[in-house]
Amino acid sequence: MANTKSITDKTERKKVKRAARKKAAPKGKRTTPRGSSKAKIKKLARGQSKR
Repeated sequence: MANTKSITDKTERKKVKRAARKKAAPKGKRTTPRGSSKAKIKKLARGQSKR
């Protein structure tokens, strides 16, 4: 993404960022499912949340 640290005007910064996003190459599909690296917890008890 474009470096927008020097731009102080919020709307101008937004414009620059949007243009940069449009120009960037599209990201590829995910290779692993979302949340696969998340720490899994055992099911302690049904009902009330334990964390």
